[in-house]
Amino acid sequence: MAASTPPARGAGQATGSGTTLTVRYFAGARAAAGRSEEPASAGRSLDEIVVELTDRHGARLAAVLAVASFLVDGVTCHDRRAPLPAGATIDVLPPFAGG
Repeated sequence: MAASTPPARGAGQATGSGTTLTVRYFAGARAAAGRSEEPASAGRSLDEIVVELTDRHGARLAAVLAVASFLVDGVTCHDRRAPLPAGATIDVLPPFAGG
């Protein structure tokens, strides 16, 4: 029997609860989450994903998410209630200091 190859990172992967998307954290968001990226459930809105991530990581990340900007596949997310497609990449960008 041939070994199967895993799906490419970021591709919608089957899980017990459906397909996924990738959340990537930058700067203070990475520190608050304790990781640079992780999967989240696709087919839900950005607002729902924020709740999922807050439940997963707690108040420190919640504070960052409250002031962060979000990119969906490299494009600013203007409708936080629209369902996110499987395989999408969500970038969490906290406010950056400096000048």
